[in-house]
Amino acid sequence: MENKRQRPLRIAIVDDYAVVVAGVAAFLADEHIDVVETGASTSVHSDVDVVLYDTFGQVQGRGIDLEDFVRDSDALVVVYSWNLEPKLIEQVIAAGARGYLSKVLTGPQVVAALERVMAGEIVILPGAEEASGEGEDDGDWPGREAGLSPREAEIIALVTQGLSNKEIAARAFLSINTVKTYIRTAYQKIGANRRSQAVLWGMQNGFEPDTLRTIDPELVLRTARTSPGTAG
Repeated sequence: MENKRQRPLRIAIVDDYAVVVAGVAAFLADEHIDVVETGASTSVHSDVDVVLYDTFGQVQGRGIDLEDFVRDSDALVVVYSWNLEPKLIEQVIAAGARGYLSKVLTGPQVVAALERVMAGEIVILPGAEEASGEGEDDGDWPGREAGLSPREAEIIALVTQGLSNKEIAARAFLSINTVKTYIRTAYQKIGANRRSQAVLWGMQNGFEPDTLRTIDPELVLRTARTSPGTAG
């Protein structure tokens, strides 16, 4: 059977942390895709098929305006997250996302899911438990060098942004005890004894949101590309 897609999938990777989008781009680099644009959580400028929205460090329970990412585009939004709470997934799909993918998925699994989205499906792949992704070499996040797990890092990002434990729990669909556990283990790893120390550490270690946007000038416009099979 013929390959349905005659050109690479064109995607934008959106998040407020440059290290996160760079990590996702590197993770997907060997797949059959063109990463056209990466950048902060604002409208996407390029003509892409899919916006892959990485939720790292985001206040996920509120304010997810999916239209902001594709204001002048027909691109489909797919959320890429460690947070697999069913209520959050339901809310995001109801808001218009066409997919919700776990970060435990491999590169080929992510791309296969994006192709299904392009074919008209709504794709929800929560994957295995989050713990199975801890310590993996794929992707990147602030605080990784200090030993923070992805979820610990997300919580420290929200702490650095000034959210209380109660606000983090409500907006990330986590129990207050779960939030406290993440904070306790994260504090041990970064050497913090109180919130003010954690905020200062976060500000000094890449937990303040970025505004960097990158657009590949060779990919920004759809052009006639080399026909399949010409390149190895």
